[in-house]
Amino acid sequence: MRFADAVARLASLPPELPAGPEALIPVLRDGDGTRLRTMLPDAAARAAAVLVLIFPDEDGEARILLTERVDRGGHHSGEVSFPGGRAEPDDDDLVATALREAHEEVGLDPDAVGVRVVGTFPPHTIPVSGYAVTPVVATAERRPVLDASPDEVARILVPRIDAFLPGGELMHVERDVRGFPLRYAAYPIDGLAVWGMTARILGGIGAILAAVAEDEG
Repeated sequence: MRFADAVARLASLPPELPAGPEALIPVLRDGDGTRLRTMLPDAAARAAAVLVLIFPDEDGEARILLTERVDRGGHHSGEVSFPGGRAEPDDDDLVATALREAHEEVGLDPDAVGVRVVGTFPPHTIPVSGYAVTPVVATAERRPVLDASPDEVARILVPRIDAFLPGGELMHVERDVRGFPLRYAAYPIDGLAVWGMTARILGGIGAILAAVAEDEG
């Protein structure tokens, strides 16, 4: 997808993030096939934000910024995610949280690349870590020069947005996650499996882009 088209289609975000492919939502392998839905935010969850940044490559194609986290053995170590993290007292709001975390994790300079915040979606609660994570959607006029923080980021990933449009390639995974035998679909990106909340946000962004394209047609 051309970056200019993606910018135009994201100009007005819906109030809720649309659902991506149903298969992205895990099921228990020995259960009745019921999908394990994301829990609604609660007052006890700690506020956090992630930056969903879309930018053009040298050919004018839309790409999106992801990171492979350093594996420290924690809840989300080694997983693919958006830059982001918990809100700090000095952050003006959750948009500021997302931009600050992106600067700390991958050296993003918002002014240098013309970052424009499009909007936010309601938070996703991650029960295992106790965070309510707000996706902050933004575009950049130019491809950013990025530098991974060695303490937090093992690798920076910049796949084309086309990978997350409806009908994009999915891989099916069966594994035990913190004692739960799960089955789920994931996006295969650069030899990694992108799953969980990150995959659902990506699928939702792809659904927005596709829905607007259909309306335009």
